[in-house]
Amino acid sequence: MTTKKLVAVVGATGTGKSDLALELCEHFGGEVVNCDSLQVYRYFDIGTAKLPLEERRGIPHHLIDILDPDEMFTAGEYARRARAILDDLAATSRVPVVAGGTGFYLKALIDGLFTGPVRDGGLRQRLAGREQRRPGSLHRLLARLDPAAGRSIHANDIPKVIRALEVRILTRRPITELFLTGRDSLEGFTTLKIGLDPSRDPLYDRLNSRCVRMFEAGLVDEVRQIHEMGYSYSLKPFESHGYRQALQVLKGELKVKEAIFYAQRNTRHYAKRQMTWFRRDPEVVWLPGFGESETLRQRAKEQVARFLECGASPVT
Repeated sequence: MTTKKLVAVVGATGTGKSDLALELCEHFGGEVVNCDSLQVYRYFDIGTAKLPLEERRGIPHHLIDILDPDEMFTAGEYARRARAILDDLAATSRVPVVAGGTGFYLKALIDGLFTGPVRDGGLRQRLAGREQRRPGSLHRLLARLDPAAGRSIHANDIPKVIRALEVRILTRRPITELFLTGRDSLEGFTTLKIGLDPSRDPLYDRLNSRCVRMFEAGLVDEVRQIHEMGYSYSLKPFESHGYRQALQVLKGELKVKEAIFYAQRNTRHYAKRQMTWFRRDPEVVWLPGFGESETLRQRAKEQVARFLECGASPVT
């Protein structure tokens, strides 16, 4: 059976992944499969840097604007939907180009997830209530019950802390132990992962400028309009960088200038965490520069052409 091919464009926010993905799709006859955990939500446009329809060059984009803001979406559900799209594209000889910075979604898509217990809403509420009353208590509890998970999960990543505790309490086994029991990995595809690696200072300058443009483009009004549609400010998408600060402006907690400062700072920190995540993956082929760089585009095309022709190891 012929092995199907998948191209993934990864990297930190602001590195130009969408630009490169469009270029590759146009050149090789592909379609974009979104891998950004916020762009799946409708109405969240400005703060997610979602590419407007008129700028997509007529290239189909999948898994964008598929959910209302109050719908829950997991990495497992992302993998299920994305795999169905990959099969459909391969059946029509279209090249799937997965693009986005949510590393956990990409990992779920390619490597699969371990089989864990179904989420327990009541337990989760109790754990969340405990964390609200005593900030930091959940991570301390996790460190006692599952030391390995406590070391690998950041204390501020409350959703992952809650999931690890939920697994430990319901199964009486550490989540790190369950990880070793096997995953439902993607079958029938070989993958080329291209990572965008611009220098840090130009990237941070770009992120700072982008935050300013988002507020100038009406980010605060976008948050207000979503709320006026009937969606609660407590929904998860509002917790993301930029949206959280815009919400604080609406609540009178920050001035716009202050909101921009904190959005810039948090976005830079997020970009650093993204790069740390992707650099752990030895399969990523790193190319220096931003996605709109002509030199980088040419090198990326060479990598993809060789990969699609014979599936050979990347050119170094």
